[in-house]
Amino acid sequence: MNWDLTSYFPAFDSAEMRAFTADLAAEISALQERAGALPGLTAANAAEWEALVLAIEEMVRRQSHLGSYLGCLTSADATNEAYKREEAAFASLSAESEKLDVELQRGLKEVDDQVFAAFLERSPLEGCQHFLGRVREEARRTMSPVEERLAADLGVDGIHAWGRLYDTVSGKLEWDMTWPDGRVERLPMAQRRSLMAKDDRAVRRAAFDGGNVAWEGVEDVCGAALNAIAGTRLQLNQRRGVDHFLDVALFQAGITRRSLDAMFEAIFATPDLPRRILGLKARAMGTEGVAYYDLEAPLPLPEEQAVTWPEGRERVRAAFARGYPALGEFVGELYERDWVEWEPRPGKRPGAFCTSSLLTMEPRVYMTYNDTRRDVRTLAHEAGHAYHAHVMRDVRPYGHFYPMTLAESASTFGEMLLTDGMLAEAGLSDLDRVRLRDMEVGDGAVYLTDIPVRYVFEKAFHEERREGEVPVSRLRELMEEAQVQVFGDALEEGGGDPLFWASKLHFYITSVTFYNFPYTFGYLLSRGLFARFQQQGPDFLPRYEAFLRQTGSAPAEEVARQAIGCDLEAPEFWQAAIESLRAPVEELEALLPAVLPGS
Repeated sequence: MNWDLTSYFPAFDSAEMRAFTADLAAEISALQERAGALPGLTAANAAEWEALVLAIEEMVRRQSHLGSYLGCLTSADATNEAYKREEAAFASLSAESEKLDVELQRGLKEVDDQVFAAFLERSPLEGCQHFLGRVREEARRTMSPVEERLAADLGVDGIHAWGRLYDTVSGKLEWDMTWPDGRVERLPMAQRRSLMAKDDRAVRRAAFDGGNVAWEGVEDVCGAALNAIAGTRLQLNQRRGVDHFLDVALFQAGITRRSLDAMFEAIFATPDLPRRILGLKARAMGTEGVAYYDLEAPLPLPEEQAVTWPEGRERVRAAFARGYPALGEFVGELYERDWVEWEPRPGKRPGAFCTSSLLTMEPRVYMTYNDTRRDVRTLAHEAGHAYHAHVMRDVRPYGHFYPMTLAESASTFGEMLLTDGMLAEAGLSDLDRVRLRDMEVGDGAVYLTDIPVRYVFEKAFHEERREGEVPVSRLRELMEEAQVQVFGDALEEGGGDPLFWASKLHFYITSVTFYNFPYTFGYLLSRGLFARFQQQGPDFLPRYEAFLRQTGSAPAEEVARQAIGCDLEAPEFWQAAIESLRAPVEELEALLPAVLPGS
């Protein structure tokens, strides 16, 4: 592994790790007994509930430490049986800690409004108000404590086991890459995405076809997992009195239905801009439209040299330092302290993420770097997440539970800083400007088409899953229907990906439902943030950092209103964010004929 994990524990299965795990298990058990003996919150027992809430918060800090560590290990080496056993054991421990959530909900479910308001004013709970308010809100849609504890127990070998199964299957899955010269190479699935971002369309097509052959071989397993995960959620929703499956997604995302509808209203009312971007790419390729394996690919420009890991990480640091010195300094620390796992090798899980421990307040970045400009952008994206955690290092644990909608804004802000910083480099050629604008607007097209496809598919799938299991053949149809609906004529005939529901990890994350629309939400929100940064310059950065610190302390609408003065429930905000792509698109269109004649 590339990253240094010794600040978590000296080594896996060390005496320190074993003692920490045993102490955590004992702590959770003791807290369960303590919580179970407390009646619901009243004015008379407020001091006892305050002490319990604070004790649980400290447990959460330690649990995040162990969970982050194991997540790092199992992602970097999905074939290690010892890691997987420990991850499964941690899942059981997490189920026990979920029972404390049940106790908190029980304690707050029936509390009088005045008593609850007075409880929140207790000084040791400063900064917990939003968290406790969400606990109380969620408590109103719960089963009995006995049923909730049973659901937590069954989840270990039920819904969460299906998610772990998918992780194992995808982590071990290999496929045959047939190169244009006829050479066949067996590759781990983690390397497929970077190949579908290559300049050569024949390479992209081969990676797409070869990968889908492998996914087709496990589609029944994936279909069973997807049905089981959604079926469990729907059954629990029914018993908890949840009216609609989106209600859970909205609660987790920390937004209102009005904000979600406003965003999609703006997106579906402006299909011309992303389709214009994709049409530009199709014309440059000489095709009638784009295929799914073209979405993350660059324009067919003159061949660019591979971007090595030392070169790529320096590009990110330099671009950040140019526009945001504190962020540039922080990224330098990421490198110096070996907090990034980047090397491509067999056994790594697909994808990229940032994780952190609430005990050490140190982040770690995970990715598979394959020497492409896309990987440089991924590094900037995850570094944005890491900086978010860094800015919040002095915020109490209960203030760290921010939703994806706000989490993704920090990462996308990092991507835009990278582009802006590189565009400002002296002596930048027209070809380099085209490459940078191509990546910028290409990502915009993905956020406005590919991510909405995932939302449209998942919504349609859940609607049908309420009536029973959805067969693999229908999952394929639903995915293709969603792609046609969103892409329209920008997608070439036969250019869809009917197996995208199987290959996309996000559909199998059991802790979060609808792991899709928050990406577009955060992307467009970031464009709003970045527009203000460009207008106000360095004076905006303290407001930006205040925005990051508040992300776990208020609803998204309130955080955005206080930090940048925008109304997320108004389609006009989203429309303006989408329109901010138009100038880069026009610049790309103006420059492209000079570097790519005939386009």
